[in-house]
Amino acid sequence: MTRKLDLRTGVPVWEAYRAPRIPTQKLTRDVTCDVLVVGLGISGAMLVEALTAEGLEVIGVDRRGSMLGSTPATTALVQFEIDQPLSELSRKIGKPDAEQAWRRSRLAVTNLRGRISELGIACDITGTQSLYLAGNTLDPGELRLEAEARSNAGIRATYLTPAVLKEKFGIDRKGAILSQDNLALDPRKLTAGFLGKALDRKARFFAPVEVVGLATGPTGVRAETKDGPIISSKQVVLATGYELMDIVPSDTHSVISTYAIATKPQKSALWPGAAFVWEASDPYLYLRATADGRVICGGEDEDFVDEAKRDSLLAAKTRTISTKLKHLFPQLDTTAEFAWTGCFGTTTTGLPYIGELPGHPGIFAVQGYGGNGITFSQIASEIIATDIAGRDDTDARLFAFGRTGMVRKLVDAAGKLIA
Repeated sequence: MTRKLDLRTGVPVWEAYRAPRIPTQKLTRDVTCDVLVVGLGISGAMLVEALTAEGLEVIGVDRRGSMLGSTPATTALVQFEIDQPLSELSRKIGKPDAEQAWRRSRLAVTNLRGRISELGIACDITGTQSLYLAGNTLDPGELRLEAEARSNAGIRATYLTPAVLKEKFGIDRKGAILSQDNLALDPRKLTAGFLGKALDRKARFFAPVEVVGLATGPTGVRAETKDGPIISSKQVVLATGYELMDIVPSDTHSVISTYAIATKPQKSALWPGAAFVWEASDPYLYLRATADGRVICGGEDEDFVDEAKRDSLLAAKTRTISTKLKHLFPQLDTTAEFAWTGCFGTTTTGLPYIGELPGHPGIFAVQGYGGNGITFSQIASEIIATDIAGRDDTDARLFAFGRTGMVRKLVDAAGKLIA
C-alpha cells in the first residue's frame, strides 16, 4: 500500500551533531490505542507530541525507525514565507484564502518557537531574519508589489533597494524583501525532543513496523502490519512524508529531487546577521548558517525520475551549488564538507494537504510539504490534534483534502493536467 523510496543519498550535515536516541520496541502481538501515527519523522513527532498533550493514548510506528527517513536531509530553514508568493497564491486560490494561509504559516512559526521553549527542547534554535532576493521569477518591481501584498495582509515585509541590501548584508542583487522572526534549528534534535516528550506521556513506539493495510469499521481503524500483528485504533494519522499510501490522493502532489551542501565552520566569514537567503528564481538557491558557523546551501531541483538518476547528479550539483554560493559571498570557503540529495514534495498551489481523507472516516493524512516542511508540520499537528480532540480549527478548510471553492478546484484540475 505504500510507495517505497530511497529517500536520500550522501551525508547530511546533521550527522555531525549528536541527537538524543529514541527507544523503540518490537511489535510482537496485537495492540490497541486511541490514535496510531504512521511515520516517526518530524511531522510524526510533532503529531504524537500534540496528541499525547490532549491526553490521548498514542502508538507511533515507522518502517525504518525514528528519524531515518527524510528528516536528516532537511536543511531546516523554518520560514513562514510559503514557496508560492502571496501575490501569486492570491491569483490561484483567491486573495482572502491566500492571505489567511500566509497568516497561519506565520502563526505556526511563532507557535513552534513557543512550544520548543515550553517543553525545554534543546535543538540549537535561533530567531533569524530572511532575505528573498529578486530573480528571474520576480523582478524588483514585482518584488515591491509582493512586499506590499504582504503588508496589506498584516505581515511585516520590508523592501530593500540594491544599495541598502549591499550596505546591510553585503549582497549585490537588484533588491530583496526582508522578513523577521523565522527560525534556524537542528531538525534531528527537534524531532528527538518531541518524540521524547511523547514517551514521557506514555506513548509507545514500535519499529521497524510496516503498515500494509487499513480497514475502517464501526469501532475505529484496523491496521495490518507486514509481520502479522494488528494495531487497532480509533483514528490513524499517516505521516509518511513522500512515501504515500495508496489511499492518499496524489494527483496534485509531485516528488522532485533536491540537493544541498554544507561547508566547514567559518563564523568570521559569514554575512552580516547570517540571515536566511533565498531567491525568486528558477533554478533557485537557498542558504542558512548553523549554530557553529557552517553554511548550508541548496537548490538545483530536478524532476524525480528514480533514485539512481537523482544520485548520479550529486557530484555535479555539489559543484554548481558551491560555485553559486561563492559568487554570492566571495569571502566564504564554499568547499563542501557535506553533500547530500533527497526527495522533496510539492503541490500545485504550494500548500500542503492536511486532514481526514475523503471516504475514509477516521484516517487522517499530511501531504506535500514543499519548502516549508517543518512549518507545515506544525500546522498539521495543530489541525489534526484539534480535530481528533473534538474541536474545530477555523483554518482546516484551507488545507483539507476536500477543498471547496471553484477557483481552488480549477487550480487543482489544472495541476492534474500538467502532471
